[in-house]
Amino acid sequence: MDEFIAIDRSSSNSEKYTLRQKLFGTDNVQPMWVADMDIATPKYVFDAVANRLKHPVMGYEIMRDEAYEAQCLWMERHHGWHIKREWLSYSPSVVASIGCAIRAFSNEGDEVLVMSPVYPPFFSMVKENNRHLVLHSLQRDDEGEYFFDIETLRTQITIKTKILLLCSPHNPVGRVWREEELRTLGALCLEQGIIIVSDEVHCDIVFEGNKHLPIASLSQELGENTVTLLGTGKTFNMAGFGISTVCIASEKLRELYSQERKRIHFGDGAVLSHVAFEAAYTDGDEWHQKLMSNLQSNRDKIIEWANYSPVIKIFPPQGTYLAWLDCRALGLGDRELREFFIQKCGLGLSAGLSFGREGSGFMRLNFAVSAELLEIALKKISDALERREHESKN
Repeated sequence: MDEFIAIDRSSSNSEKYTLRQKLFGTDNVQPMWVADMDIATPKYVFDAVANRLKHPVMGYEIMRDEAYEAQCLWMERHHGWHIKREWLSYSPSVVASIGCAIRAFSNEGDEVLVMSPVYPPFFSMVKENNRHLVLHSLQRDDEGEYFFDIETLRTQITIKTKILLLCSPHNPVGRVWREEELRTLGALCLEQGIIIVSDEVHCDIVFEGNKHLPIASLSQELGENTVTLLGTGKTFNMAGFGISTVCIASEKLRELYSQERKRIHFGDGAVLSHVAFEAAYTDGDEWHQKLMSNLQSNRDKIIEWANYSPVIKIFPPQGTYLAWLDCRALGLGDRELREFFIQKCGLGLSAGLSFGREGSGFMRLNFAVSAELLEIALKKISDALERREHESKN
């Protein structure tokens, strides 16, 4: 698997590396925070881009229908979801799509339901668009698996609740929602007239024993009530191409979204992004299979390591390449916990508190790296924990 060897990104202007000093106060940390992969973007994607670069003109272009159709075929092959070309539109990012959807389907002062802990822009997009954030705290069972409480959710809904932001698979807790959970949630939203905006950008990163189900695929009614956010960024490590899509089956919702999209002028993206997007979905099956084998191996390494750790626990991620480390047994405050990983472990992780107050005592580790790099990181944590235990006895 030559594609998945360690790659030095420190001189590539990678956000993950360039921001170390600003975020962690030092460049001397191994950064494992932002959700992109420290493995190579597929070679076949670069081959397609290189071929396009043989043409001497980089002018305005629109997304080819063939590019959208490649995504439609991918979703059908991998998720059993039949979507139509006309349901899809370009967006520069999932976060931009969330903001656009909030403005399209609600008014200032309306309420948006968000399940916490969750990807931080879920909070900021609601607040920055002058909507009222309604937080539903995800619960954990005795095994550490997160779930939402449908009856509590029901009590949080008012006549001003217009949108539910769903993260599926869930970042950062790694849940892949089961069919009965999604159907129950979907039924509540249909009953209460709440539009579902579902971030499914991690949909292709799902581990053995789990299956991603697009909530819009579960019934025609849910399909007509859901806005699904998709993209190549996570699956193919293509965040730098600045391209994603929004899938809306409902003609009414599609028109409302389109009106807002025109007001902010997303445009249609850049030519090289179009080419990369189409190539990724057209030729990506074999590469994706190899990727998942690599990520599954890394996931298993973390689970095995956590099983022997005296203080750090993890519920096995069902999806995403993000490990949600339960560090509460260390007995540290959130600032102290963050400093422990920076100063004692030499690692730059995402602080759990940044995902909401429910993330207090947790840290998020991105394991989409080479096996070698992951082993080094886990050893750093183990060594720091041993030193801490030794110091506490003296």
